Amino acid sequence: MSERRRLINLAYRLLGSLAEAEDAVQETYARWYAMSRGQQDAIESPGAWLMKVAGRICLDLLGSARARRERYVGEWIPEPLPEPTQWTTGSAGSATADPADRVTLDESVNMAFLVVLESMTPAERVAFILHDVFRYSFAEVAEIVGRTPAACRQLASSARRRIRASRTPATSAAHQAGIVRDFKQAWQAKDISALIGLLDPDATVIADGGGLTRASLHPVEGGERIARYLTDLFARAPGTVTVVERMVNGRPGLVAQQDGRTVAVYAFGIAGDRITHIWAVLNPEKLRPWTTG
Repeated sequence: MSERRRLINLAYRLLGSLAEAEDAVQETYARWYAMSRGQQDAIESPGAWLMKVAGRICLDLLGSARARRERYVGEWIPEPLPEPTQWTTGSAGSATADPADRVTLDESVNMAFLVVLESMTPAERVAFILHDVFRYSFAEVAEIVGRTPAACRQLASSARRRIRASRTPATSAAHQAGIVRDFKQAWQAKDISALIGLLDPDATVIADGGGLTRASLHPVEGGERIARYLTDLFARAPGTVTVVERMVNGRPGLVAQQDGRTVAVYAFGIAGDRITHIWAVLNPEKLRPWTTG
């Protein structure tokens, strides 16, 4: 069971969903316990065996997930990790689950990175994550992916090019936090001019409602259009909505709460002093871990 955290870390990066990752790890253990004691004892490294099986299960799930997401209502965004930390104070917020117990937060789980992973083929994603994040050799990756080591090297190289093409210059967490805080204040004040000043002219908002709540089915593009869209969204929200500052996948983000329930989680892509991307997860099924009780 000491391998469980490592398996969850692998599966979340491969699947983009903590719920699906936990299901994949459960299936991995089910296969382990389905073997006889003699079969288990014959395995030289149980940890390596578990990682290999988990990788194959995730590869299969990624293939079926692509078909499911083609039928998904609107845009699909990776499931945000339930992070209770307030980035302004570092104190715990209201969320009940701490992903630090399960998922190690680093560059490979920030929302921008996960969104790029979604654009990869299943084989590219698995080869890249196993080699570049978990430091598996291409010979080991080949056993999991079912390709030659040379083919796996090509898959990882192709994935790396996608990552490089999408990467923006790094900014400090403190700098990002300041921009997100300014955005929150301008949004709550319905200050369209201030919002336009914080948004890149070519900024994009992608919302994921899953057909279960009101959300734009297509990306909203352009700083001014986004500013007006978000202001209107805030004005039309029923009841009182509280926006709080939370870490979202290791980066400063925002969480909208209503009557003690999380109704939206916002992750941000920032380049320089401007917001280039906002990923808004509104699908209530993806937000259950963020809600108290």
